[in-house]
Amino acid sequence: MQTDGRGRLGREWRSPDGNFYGSTLVAVERGGPPPATLALVAGIAVHGALSRYTPGLTLKWPNDVLAGRAKIAGVLLERSGDWVVIGVGVNLVNHPDLSDRPSTDLATLGALVAPRDFASALADEMSASVARWRHQPFAVTVAAWEAAAHPVGTALDAALPDGERIAGKFDGLTVEGALRLRLPSGEVRAIHAGDVFQV
Repeated sequence: MQTDGRGRLGREWRSPDGNFYGSTLVAVERGGPPPATLALVAGIAVHGALSRYTPGLTLKWPNDVLAGRAKIAGVLLERSGDWVVIGVGVNLVNHPDLSDRPSTDLATLGALVAPRDFASALADEMSASVARWRHQPFAVTVAAWEAAAHPVGTALDAALPDGERIAGKFDGLTVEGALRLRLPSGEVRAIHAGDVFQV
């Protein structure tokens, strides 16, 4: 249960009963992978947990889980000293009516899962995803994320922090985990921050 949940960039986050809301902490270690790359790690974990209950889900950069074009889960990361707090919200039985993107929930997709059961599945997936990130080359995490993502060539629209809006096609990730967006000109832009929408 949440009483003051929030989404990225200060967006409102409603927390109806029956959905999953949870946070975990990951320690930042000197010499370890960049903390910002935990965004991909979290996305892989949430996708893996949800995929136990329904097939065909995909990841959209950096960590939204989609059923078709509809968002079913969101992740918010915040740094606090030597820790990164990973907050996860998953639509298990309810979903909001969003003005800027479609959304859905697991029950609508035909799977009824209790929040406590989902928490256990997510804990297993998060532990495995963080261990991969810490102890294997980062390329392994990138490959795991790409394997769960929508296909290369998927049309995307990116709203960048400076207000620029660009459209292109998904072209995988860079070695650092940034989004590769292939523009109509053939140029590939690396997107390191911003809101990305599947067109």
